[in-house]
Amino acid sequence: MGWNSWNTFGTDISEELIKQTADFFVASGLKDAGYEYIVIDDCWAEMERSADGKLVPDAKKFPNGMKHVSDYIHSKGLKFGMYSCAGLMTCAGYPSSFDHEFVDARTFAEWGVDYLKYDFCYAPKYINGPLLYYRMGMALRECGREILFSACNWGSDNVWQWIRSTGAHMYRSTGDISDTPNSFRDIALSQIPLLGYSAPGCYNDTDMLIVGMFGKGNVALGGCTFEEYKMHFALWCMMASPLMIGCDIRNMSDEVLDLLKNKDLIRIDQDEEARPPYPLAGRVGTDLVLFKFLSDREYALGVFNFTDGMIKPYIELFDLGLPLSSGCCMSFREIFSGERIDNVKECFSVAVPAHSCKMYLGRIDRI
Repeated sequence: MGWNSWNTFGTDISEELIKQTADFFVASGLKDAGYEYIVIDDCWAEMERSADGKLVPDAKKFPNGMKHVSDYIHSKGLKFGMYSCAGLMTCAGYPSSFDHEFVDARTFAEWGVDYLKYDFCYAPKYINGPLLYYRMGMALRECGREILFSACNWGSDNVWQWIRSTGAHMYRSTGDISDTPNSFRDIALSQIPLLGYSAPGCYNDTDMLIVGMFGKGNVALGGCTFEEYKMHFALWCMMASPLMIGCDIRNMSDEVLDLLKNKDLIRIDQDEEARPPYPLAGRVGTDLVLFKFLSDREYALGVFNFTDGMIKPYIELFDLGLPLSSGCCMSFREIFSGERIDNVKECFSVAVPAHSCKMYLGRIDRI
């Protein structure tokens, strides 16, 4: 859980921005809610390495260097993240870590880096893609500091099948998100067949959050309504995705801040068992119903409406794994409204407005 500079700021990053973001993490309660990583994405470096082959921070953007930024973030009780790439240069054309993995990993450790996002642009055509991640995975293990390894290869080479063996702690298996409802919908639906690969130690990263961008920023392509951001955040939580905020948190509304700090949704996302949800019957691309086992004998149910009109799907307990012959019933609490549905023995209907969702926490009781 944390924040990444790319979605809103792109190349427009600076030491001052990162410090202000860290300050607001603490003042706003985001840190207390569980968000801890402040991550600088691409475009932070000079265009040339130093004479001894090391990466160099842009002197105008980061005049005091990365160790200074890292120390400031750590002084707030937060963790510091940075970006590099497995290819010949980064996605924005800056020096990358290809064939410099070990020197770069040691440099990141010297700067006090706690998190590395490792992209996949400009990889040589005739090199084994997984090998590039094995190399950085080994370099990070030998750098002398514990650094979270965030592999970002966009789903290339069937990444979900091998990425855990590289030492990565999270991995992207999708293309880049943009600030539109179709973007987060398509990403979520594309991951349904792959959710079983995500597990403790190495999580499927469905990309950074667009919650609260409202059409402003580097990946803004129209924006979403607040109800659509609720859907987006709830989907990511149901899929146990890492939660990396992408908006300018310094200017977010109280409504957006409350959503990002929602204890029930974060509890679903961060559940210690990290079990994937399973989809119930729905119309592909229009609505989606997900059911998820949580620890402590609790369950999560999400109903997502991608259509332009009201939907009223029936939720049958039989499809959740609870037949009438079990002698049990279920009770649910809707997370956003607090509405209760108690003593359900067979089925119940859920009315969900257009471009919105309903999220429930449930328990099983004896009849």
